[in-house]
Amino acid sequence: MIEIIQPQWPAPASVSACCTTRQGGVSESPFDSFNLALHVGDDEARVRQNRQALSDQLQLPAEPGWINQTHGIRAVVLEQDSGRDADAAVTREPGQVAVVMTADCLPILICNRAGTEVAAVHAGWRGLQAGVIPAALAAMQTAGDQLMAWIGPGISQACFEVGDEVRAAFADTIADAPNYFIPHGPGHWLCDLAGLAERVLNLHGVSQVSLDPHCSYRDAELFYSYRRATTTGRMATLIWIN
Repeated sequence: MIEIIQPQWPAPASVSACCTTRQGGVSESPFDSFNLALHVGDDEARVRQNRQALSDQLQLPAEPGWINQTHGIRAVVLEQDSGRDADAAVTREPGQVAVVMTADCLPILICNRAGTEVAAVHAGWRGLQAGVIPAALAAMQTAGDQLMAWIGPGISQACFEVGDEVRAAFADTIADAPNYFIPHGPGHWLCDLAGLAERVLNLHGVSQVSLDPHCSYRDAELFYSYRRATTTGRMATLIWIN
């Protein structure tokens, strides 16, 4: 039985969503055990077995629309785009499953209050700074004040040390971004990635934002963390319209 996290947010009944953990699969160390990524060096047959278990346990309506994440800002509408090099996926088609994979980066789910449009966003610091959230919102047909978001498990501020260049990059694109950095020695800062993501969502009209409390870096039993172990697996965060 795979272990999953259910988003705590006021999504309409027509929307289903979840985030996987690293528990319950067949992958061997260092990908143990529920790795869902084909690009990290894990045995392909084991990954596909994990993906099948995911589909079976969640009774997914279709194969998830896996995308090739590039830490960029491209957003695709799954039922329209054949190219899948992207970091955000939008769908308005019932039964189409949007998904992103993470291991410290933020998985962000978005849906409208009517339950007729959903999106999954992969937001590491580079994509977040470059504008992946506005790109995802632009690909949606719903105004920001009619949307809600859930920011899933990622690396917490206490564990995410960055340099001056990261803080400066965010300051160039978000006016109050420096408020989300705590000094941590000369030239070093602790970055509140989830706080920055929430701020960007708020600035684009999305006021209903829920945050998951887990830290992917700190909780090695539940989550993969690229910063903790470079060779590692990936969790998946999925959303679909029933």
